[in-house]
Amino acid sequence: MAGYAPEDSSHSRALDLFRRRLQEIAPEIVVEIVWDIVDMGRPVGDLIGLVERGDFTLCYLSTSYLTDRVPELALMDTPFRFEDLASAHRTLDGSAGRLLSEATSKVTGLEVLGYWDNGFRHLTNRLRDVRRPEDCSGMRIRVQPSVIHERMIELWGAVPVPTDLKDGIDLIASGGVDAQENPLANTVAYGIEGHHRHISLTGHVYGARGLYANQDAVRGWSSVSRRAIEEALRDAIAWQRVAAAEEETSILNSLRRDGVEVVELTDSQRAEFSDAIAPLRADVDTQLPKKLLEAVT
Repeated sequence: MAGYAPEDSSHSRALDLFRRRLQEIAPEIVVEIVWDIVDMGRPVGDLIGLVERGDFTLCYLSTSYLTDRVPELALMDTPFRFEDLASAHRTLDGSAGRLLSEATSKVTGLEVLGYWDNGFRHLTNRLRDVRRPEDCSGMRIRVQPSVIHERMIELWGAVPVPTDLKDGIDLIASGGVDAQENPLANTVAYGIEGHHRHISLTGHVYGARGLYANQDAVRGWSSVSRRAIEEALRDAIAWQRVAAAEEETSILNSLRRDGVEVVELTDSQRAEFSDAIAPLRADVDTQLPKKLLEAVT
């Protein structure tokens, strides 16, 4: 199994919980973990190919990395799609999540075993407080490789700089970009708060991380092994979602104590960010299957 976060993150701790739980249920299954593929000198996006080829059996990865191959995943990339974590979790755990998983398995060599939580993404920058879209004017903002995220930044009047995580961190450290958007856990995990002392809690996109397994490996599992793996993953998913929410609260308090300028948007200010991307949301929805949109809860 492989990931791309420090060992003390909720994602890595959930991998470890999964491993320990699985060994309790099925001690004959041997599990090895690569905590952070970036430490191997590999970009995060390589995880999908490594799992598809069978170099790794399982990984977690932001669904945004697959949107170009699985257009249905644009549902999760759409800004201001979900009001809160509960609505995002209901969608992922319900019929919409099943449709997304089926669409992914159909066009890739991956089996989707579930989704865990990467929280809502917020904007950080090195220049100034951001309270309205016009405050972003002219900023160079690092984003994940996602056409939807790029257009979102453009609609806010800024310049998107799409890069893989490793290159993005280098650009942030060098000042090659002015801003970035990420969940708070990622911002702190990668030391971004040391360069960006302004954080705006825009909560513009919910981050889902899929748990992806090699399809051939899954097909080769016995029914007993599959049940054990699914049980251990259910426990890990439930734990990780709670841990991620608690981690965000703790991080927010720590950032404030450290003197980082944390801007909490008013409802009207957040509505301005949402209204600015309304054309993008409309375009995405016209391209998504009606059945999928109706399944969002």
